[in-house]
Amino acid sequence: MPPALTLAPILADDRPVVERLWQLYSHDLSEFRGAMPTDEGVYSSGRLPLYYNDPDRCGYLIHTDSGLAGFALVRGLSGEARVMGEFFVVRAARRQHVGHAAATELLSRHPGRWEIPFQEANPAAARFWRRVATAVAGSAWKDELRPIPGKPDLPPDTWLLLAA
Repeated sequence: MPPALTLAPILADDRPVVERLWQLYSHDLSEFRGAMPTDEGVYSSGRLPLYYNDPDRCGYLIHTDSGLAGFALVRGLSGEARVMGEFFVVRAARRQHVGHAAATELLSRHPGRWEIPFQEANPAAARFWRRVATAVAGSAWKDELRPIPGKPDLPPDTWLLLAA
């Protein structure tokens, strides 16, 4: 049984917390994205600043009864499909159904069409997102490969397409 879970909207005061979690997230993904930290020892903030002031985007902190467990960032709130921009669960909370519970709760909070990108080179993410898609949409989901804009040297991302 998963621990008790709360998705709390990210507020302005949460920005330092999210930025610290972003460093852990970026480190995890550096294995698949090839990103290196700067000479100051930090990873680029990437798209993170876009989520603070754009009404078409939102974010959530994931809390369990044990504490802060991660974040989720969503874009496309006013479009035809929402996109799971970024999703991160700290290692101590993984394999306890925290990510699955958070992802399915998040999809239900924003019903409609969803697109969820990930890299096939990250087998844990590939298994995770396909399990979430099946839990939410049964067999009524599909995947497609899309090139990464501006990065022709990288393999394409897999995008799951489903309705929640």
